[in-house]
Amino acid sequence: MSTHADTSGLGVVEDDAVRLTSELIRIDTTNTGDPDTLVGERAAAEYVAEQLADVGYEPTYVESGDRPGRGNVFVRLPGADSSRGALLVHGHLDVVPADASEWSVHPFSGAVQDGYVWGRGAVDMKDMLGMSLAVARRLKRENITPPRDIIFAFLADEEAGGLQGSHWLQANRPELFEGATEAISEVGGFSVTFKDGVRSYLVETAEKGIAWLKLTVRARAGHGSMIHEDNAVTKLAAAVTRLGNHRFPLVMTDSVREFLDGVAELTGWDFPEDDLDGAIGKLGAISRIVGATLRDTANPTMLSAGYKANVIPSVAEATVDCRILPGRQEAFERELAEVLGPDVEREWIVGLPPVETTFDGALVDAMSASITAEDPGAQVLPYMLSGGTDAKAFSKLGIRCFGFAPLKLPADLDFSALFHGVDERVPVDALKFGTRVLNRFLLNS
Repeated sequence: MSTHADTSGLGVVEDDAVRLTSELIRIDTTNTGDPDTLVGERAAAEYVAEQLADVGYEPTYVESGDRPGRGNVFVRLPGADSSRGALLVHGHLDVVPADASEWSVHPFSGAVQDGYVWGRGAVDMKDMLGMSLAVARRLKRENITPPRDIIFAFLADEEAGGLQGSHWLQANRPELFEGATEAISEVGGFSVTFKDGVRSYLVETAEKGIAWLKLTVRARAGHGSMIHEDNAVTKLAAAVTRLGNHRFPLVMTDSVREFLDGVAELTGWDFPEDDLDGAIGKLGAISRIVGATLRDTANPTMLSAGYKANVIPSVAEATVDCRILPGRQEAFERELAEVLGPDVEREWIVGLPPVETTFDGALVDAMSASITAEDPGAQVLPYMLSGGTDAKAFSKLGIRCFGFAPLKLPADLDFSALFHGVDERVPVDALKFGTRVLNRFLLNS
């Protein structure tokens, strides 16, 4: 069996990645979070399984969660040294909803036009699925043995927190990840262009914790025509306003500090802590993500109260999306209680921990080498993601998780705005670049 890292003749594999990405987008896998309206995960999983079986794999199909149809697919490619920890390459099949009336191209067309693959999931994250599936097919088809075992996993339910997907699998089917010590997945490995064409690739080494919070205020019901000082809606609205306007303290984590130090070295920019919010603006579009990793956030997202215009309700409720930095949970909860006050009940609906690892070791070296082989002179930097991924589940198994879905992007493309955005799309050239990088990485990791 071959163990070489030959990257010649990859044109077929690159084209395969574009085809697979487009065809995956055409399978509507919208995850609304409501189990009664879910579609497509099983169909997408079956499609992936067919593509893998076509080159000789024997895929394992697993349905996760407490409802049928939450399809997941696994294959394991043995490496030259199976005594080494396995590498998990994982991605999610589901996508967030899209309103076709807002798009210039139908969100489930998978159209390949104007140099892009268009559609919901193009960057989150059917591009990475297409690339990893294309490389997995190549390795099997050409009988190439990687240095270590590789587990390819295609998963359900990430867009609703993964509770019915990765977290269920981690808790109920841990044998599927046996021996895995490191993992790569989404929202990392993409390029960012700073001033004067200085380009860097960002590898995700950390992500904030996710905590969805339900706030409840109870008061006395009454007639809407009367003076009513004990009004649950009024009290809740005031508390939500305080929280929405509150600014949590700036906290410089190791991941953010290392990122900013790296950018400063590349560009000569200063990032003084007494004006860090202002200085972050120099980063351009990526500043939205980086700025959200400087502090905890608590954004009210839903309100619910009342059942008739002339009835003052006895209960009012709100939902808040909290994103919490590593090591900040206790301090965050104390500050939250102070801002909301004693009249507001708090109940955590979802609590997923932050993830953080260091930017070092052989796997990081392999990431950097695979990038610079395709883009000489580029710098690879760590960063923290303001959102969350399935890494939260796999870190519970002791797996060291990174975001590494490599893409070389046009300098003027606002990539961060495409996640869950209208006219989501990925450049064809970026997909081909990422396929070459991923192929090289898997053969040298």
